Amino acid sequence: MKVVIAGAGIGGLTLALMLHERGIDVEVYEAVNEIKPLGVGINLLPHASQQLCQLGLENCLAELGIETSSLSYFNKFGQKIWQEPRGRAAGYDWPQYSIHRGELQMTLLQNAIERLGAGRIHQGHAFTSFEQVANKVISTFTRQVDKAAVLVESDLLIGADGIHSAVRRFLYPQGDQPRFSGRMLWRGVTEATPYMDGRSMFMAGHQDQKFVCYPISEPLRAQGRSLINWIAELRVPGGELPTSDWNRKVDKATFSKPFDSWNWGWIDIPDLIEKSEVVYEFPLVDRDPLPRWTFERVTLLGDAAHPMYPIGSNGSAQAILDARYLTDCLVGEASILYALREYEAERLPRTTGIVLRNRMNGPEQVMQMAEERAPLGFADIKDVITQAELEAISLRYKRLAGFDKDALRVTGKVQPESADASELSQKYAMSKPA
Repeated sequence: MKVVIAGAGIGGLTLALMLHERGIDVEVYEAVNEIKPLGVGINLLPHASQQLCQLGLENCLAELGIETSSLSYFNKFGQKIWQEPRGRAAGYDWPQYSIHRGELQMTLLQNAIERLGAGRIHQGHAFTSFEQVANKVISTFTRQVDKAAVLVESDLLIGADGIHSAVRRFLYPQGDQPRFSGRMLWRGVTEATPYMDGRSMFMAGHQDQKFVCYPISEPLRAQGRSLINWIAELRVPGGELPTSDWNRKVDKATFSKPFDSWNWGWIDIPDLIEKSEVVYEFPLVDRDPLPRWTFERVTLLGDAAHPMYPIGSNGSAQAILDARYLTDCLVGEASILYALREYEAERLPRTTGIVLRNRMNGPEQVMQMAEERAPLGFADIKDVITQAELEAISLRYKRLAGFDKDALRVTGKVQPESADASELSQKYAMSKPA
């Protein structure tokens, strides 16, 4: 079996490492000429870090990223709504890491080059098209250096090329536009004095004005400092998807004024914004869930399959879980066609649920509830939202996303937990190819 992966992001590189570990021939084709450590912070939830640790990457993650200890939600006045331990501090067998996205991608790339061989990672090759001939996929990539067409034959093609996926666009050329939430995000990183215990994540505000904050550098933490990743979010007038560059640098004055009073002693949000060297702006978007990902020997993975709002820290996590389940299916099934359909039957309904729940603010809905029920603040959160409500919201999202403690297995196998997925799996089993 030979697998071709379009896209060398977190999902594509993780899949390549997992397939190689199981003895499957794999090559990765990436559109950019040189992969660089771009982006800002992301969170690796326990079910995602579990998979990377089992690939032998735990030391790398621990050296680079922060092992997150807690997550807290506050209202716009800095009053605490909910706090819970995270990762090992919450009793998981696996940690939660907050890490720079670019550093994680470069770690995966370095390991892929070392294990697969440099000749298996093709940078500067943009996916153009594919055709399926008999039992093969013939993929065409455009080599960026000279615009030459490169034809690659494989047994299957995986589109793991992100929210602007060229593979997805080839499968769905019309009617699949980004869906704009009406909110804009501004992201930056700031070196500062640690807040709380130096390993905590917090969110504050509500759905029309929010601030997210967490440290992402273990080397700096060891020096008594913090490299703080932050995201400011505001609803913008008009409701139309901006036509500007989705990752453009902007002046802080564009968005900072509504946060001028958000200094609560233990954290000075205006100062974090002011001292950030660069701020990037992009719209909060996703895409409507697809009816199918798999077309015979071609399927999608990660943001190419299910782009979602960055709520609940699940974007990269779900790409990693896609990679694990797809690998298990390919190893466990004699028929490639059936393996891809089984992968879709499990992962499509689960990630569709997360996309839709994230549109409802996922676990962050506790902040919106506090805003609606107590817009002027509160003396005791229990007078506004009961402890049972808070716990139920947290647990429901963990179960949906697959990282409640009962669902995680130390074996590392991704367990089907969706009733819809099980029903679909049984349906496909009735027509399993010979």
